[in-house]
Order: sequence, then C-alpha cells, then structure tokens
Amino acid sequence: MKKILSLLTVSLLLISLTGCVSSKKIRYFQGADDAYAQAQRVLQQYEMRLKPADQVYIKLTCSDEKLLEDFSKGVVVGSATGAGQSMNSQLGSINGFTLDSKGDIVLPLIGKLHIAGLTTEECAALIEQHIIDKGLITDPEVTVRLLNARVAVVGAVKSPGVVSLTSERNTIVDVLAQCGDIDDVGHRYNVRLFREENGTRREYLLDMTKSDVFQSPAYYVQQNDMIYVEPNKSKSIRSSAFYTFMSAGVSILSAIMSALALVFLIKDK
Repeated sequence: MKKILSLLTVSLLLISLTGCVSSKKIRYFQGADDAYAQAQRVLQQYEMRLKPADQVYIKLTCSDEKLLEDFSKGVVVGSATGAGQSMNSQLGSINGFTLDSKGDIVLPLIGKLHIAGLTTEECAALIEQHIIDKGLITDPEVTVRLLNARVAVVGAVKSPGVVSLTSERNTIVDVLAQCGDIDDVGHRYNVRLFREENGTRREYLLDMTKSDVFQSPAYYVQQNDMIYVEPNKSKSIRSSAFYTFMSAGVSILSAIMSALALVFLIKDK
C-alpha cells in the first residue's frame, strides 16, 4: 500500500510540474537593478511626427482679436474636414484638419502647407511664420494638437483593442497597461510592434523581460503602431480536452492520496 501511495505522490508531482512556468519568463525588466544603478540619459526620440491621414487640431490667437476677422472670412478647401466652415470655426472644431495622402493641409489666407514629418510644435511654428510673412498678424500664437493618435493591440493581452494615446509621449508599457497587461499565456519575451515609416512597414521585436527594452526605438510608441503579443502553447493546451482530463485526473489523485493518507494515519494509531 505504501508503494502505491509513493507512486501516486510522484505522479501528482510530475503532473503539477507541467503547469509551472519559470519566473524568468514572466518577470519584467530583469537586470534593471544593475543597468540603472546610476541614472541613464534618455536617448530615444519620442515625439510623434505627423503623417498622412492624421487629424490635427489648430487654434489661432493674437493680442488683437479684430485681426482674426480676416481669417473668419476664409473657407477651408481640399484636405480639411468639414470644408466650407470659417477658419475660426474650423480651428476651434474638434474634427480638426486631416492631412491628405501627400501630407498637406490647406489653410485660408495661407494656402497649402506640407506638414508631414513635423512635430506638432514644428507645425505650429511653421503656421505662425507664414502668417507673419504674409503680414496678416504680427504676434500670432498657434497651437497644434494631434487628435486621432491610437495604437492597436492584439494577441495574448487581457483586453485587446485600440488604445487612444493621451499624449505625445507614450511607451509600450503605457499601452500594455491600458490593455490590462500581458495575459498569463503571453510571451513577454516575444512582443512584436509593427510601424509604418516613410511608406514602408517595419517590425520591432521587444523582450519585456529584459531591461534593455528601454533602449529599443519601439519603446516609445507612435500613432498607428500595431502591437502583437504572441501566446504560448499552453493557451491551446488549456482549452483542449486533454488538459481538461488532466485537471480532473489531478483532482481525483489528490482525493485518493488524501484518503490513503487518512487510512495510514488511522492504522499507525
């Protein structure tokens, strides 16, 4: 009887070990204690640059509001959404302006501007300079904001979907946190980010378990990035009939071992 009990114990132990996962595969930023014992300078460029099909919010102000009346007489044509509204109305509209396929927008009294590749600050400075050069306003203040910045996240995360970016400085950690983090069956060392750059699509592979992920050019996300977290084999195993049978077997073995242990305890007494 004792041999049977020993055999059942070993079997249960082996089955239990099949569900164990090494902590090295799930711990984030391993090696950070040594790598960042002293402050490290942030070298990556994290500003988002405008791309075709982006929507931008533009607001124009100045010290003399009467000077804005000239802009209100103009209408927006071409690539801006809501064509036909005054510039003041457009600049205050949440719909904003949409860059065309070439990365241009058209502003009244200013004309066509190529703004793809610029940051929002650079875009604002460009508009201000054109207003001054045309003698329209001497002290314009332009604010530009990116409206439709978002990242798609699919694969083994708890809440896959499209994440709207709340600022122009967002990391992949921010985005994964918005999705409830990587699921238990997701490969933290095999996170793929796809990015469109200059008319081409590029893939970046990130290992979230290593501290050098902070140095990746994909650590700071860009608008329209797509993130895919690869699931491991256990996802398909857990949904299989074999896994269901194995789980039931473990429960039965546990019950049998408890009963046998109780029998031997009574015999010893």
